Amino acid sequence: MIPGQEIGLRIDQTLTQDSTGTMTYLQLEAIDPPRVRTELSVNYVDHNMLQADFRNADDHRYLQTVTAHYGVTFSRPGNGICHQVHLERFGVPGKTLLGADSHTPTGGGLGMLAIGAGGLDVAVAMAGAPFYVPMPEVVLVRLTGALPAWASAKDVILELLRRLTVKGGVGKVFEYDGPGVAALNVPQRSTITNMGAELGATSSLFPSDEITRQFLAAQARVADWQPLTADADAAYDQVVELDLSTLEPLLACPHSPDRVRPVRELVGTPVDQVLIGSCTNSSVVDLETVAAMLRGKTVAPGTSLAISPGSKQALSMIAASGALEALVSAGARILDAGCGPCIGMGQAPASAATSLRSFNRNFEGRSGTADASVYLTSAEVCAASAIAGVITDPRSLGAPPAVTLPTHYLVNDNMIVPPPADGRAVEVVRGPNIKPLPQGAVVPDCVEGELLLVTGDNITTDHIMPAGASILPFRSNVPALSDFVFASVDKSFPQRARQAGGGMIVGGENYGQGSSREHAALVPMYLGVKAVIVKSFARIHMANLVNVGILPLILANPADYATFQQGDLLRLPNVRAELLGGQPVMIENVTRGLSVPTRVELSERQVQVLLAGGELNHIKLQTAEE
Repeated sequence: MIPGQEIGLRIDQTLTQDSTGTMTYLQLEAIDPPRVRTELSVNYVDHNMLQADFRNADDHRYLQTVTAHYGVTFSRPGNGICHQVHLERFGVPGKTLLGADSHTPTGGGLGMLAIGAGGLDVAVAMAGAPFYVPMPEVVLVRLTGALPAWASAKDVILELLRRLTVKGGVGKVFEYDGPGVAALNVPQRSTITNMGAELGATSSLFPSDEITRQFLAAQARVADWQPLTADADAAYDQVVELDLSTLEPLLACPHSPDRVRPVRELVGTPVDQVLIGSCTNSSVVDLETVAAMLRGKTVAPGTSLAISPGSKQALSMIAASGALEALVSAGARILDAGCGPCIGMGQAPASAATSLRSFNRNFEGRSGTADASVYLTSAEVCAASAIAGVITDPRSLGAPPAVTLPTHYLVNDNMIVPPPADGRAVEVVRGPNIKPLPQGAVVPDCVEGELLLVTGDNITTDHIMPAGASILPFRSNVPALSDFVFASVDKSFPQRARQAGGGMIVGGENYGQGSSREHAALVPMYLGVKAVIVKSFARIHMANLVNVGILPLILANPADYATFQQGDLLRLPNVRAELLGGQPVMIENVTRGLSVPTRVELSERQVQVLLAGGELNHIKLQTAEE
């Protein structure tokens, strides 16, 4: 297995949710296997929980019927966030998990090889095909020591982001080992693997050890446990040493998860809003800790505190323990057991407000308020700051509360609906907001188009295809979504793309980082985008571009980026022949009389997918040949 060379993985489990999931199942219907061929596939309703009209509810009804039709387990609204519930009820050490959500690597806290991908890749895996990915480099993070008082698992991953940046994990898997691993429980490990996505990592994972066994036993799933650790002679491409005992409370400043500073440097900064939850920090232990800190106190008058539990299990347990009463009495607002404000579904901060969150992303505008300043930190720092109304170092509060991991979790799977033995007779119900799936076109010999937009570095999929309460309900309606492409970058982009009949985009480093949402490729394809030319790509987004038939071109000389200007006429005169021959793809800038070389970092299989106009077209061609 050579780093960078494409490998195919057999997928044991898949995970989808209601934001990316509707498109995934429309794609599965286009493939139409008799039944999913994975060991287990689960669809969760956790993102589009705000039902302001019929659209989200219609999508949920579609998902419940289509999953039954194809043999997929269905987690009902209110059961919790996909990553938290999957960890609690379905994750198995040593299994592969592919999810249509970039934070799928949360499962690595149990010793799974869990990878986020675009929805089409997940649909293809559900149909029984391998998942193809460039073989990653493997980074060993050797942990020593133990966390001091008030330092948390969040500080472990924030420290790695401080050192390595949001580009530091691209093309890599992070494997945690060393004596410090024994000092971290499964929820802590999962916080770390969850935010490995912010490093750009393909996956992150911990060994499966006695601590893992105890967690699964407490979830009444001890039979799923198996020991799993690295071989004694395992070799690594990179080694990172991290002494847990040296850590202190940290936070990520606006507007990137790698802008990390010690909390002590920002003590006293007024805080308008505090949000605790998300798939990163919403476990029973997180919520019990926050409740212990808030018991008998009141949230500061100028600060709003809202909490979104990670699962029905977590919410039920804090209700039984009395922790929920402590939270409510202190003035916390309790939200659905779902993603909620992390994906921009409600709780948008006030204009120019400071929002402190235990979440995983703080991209500009993701909160729903363009000029808000969003900080990321631990649940403990959030709780301390909510009481004080200013950023507070919890070390100033004395000893931390003594909260331990449950020895027995409350297990009640009544909101999980298993599929029927034969679901082919189940009628798939579609609402009027579910529109036909757009398809890519075969790549011609010569591609030509206007340069529609030039972006900077670290453009996220939130920039390309925003989320939020006003946009997410259109996730199964690409024509409606097309009005919002690049809304936070250039509101005129959709209109200009239509007027030009499509065109091309030029971007900087790490283009497409963040969420796995394939809509950031699918909707530009619908608008006629033919090629994206950048200094470098984020892994999932580049794969999504290939899957819809958009050319992902990497500048051979990054300095050539400066030669492009919006409005230039670009031509790729011999693109098919160059791709098939493994040659540089030449771009003629007709407007400026320049010729710029680019390359593709694609396997032979991906080249065939690209030239066919995307993965669905490629599957049809293969089926016709068979």
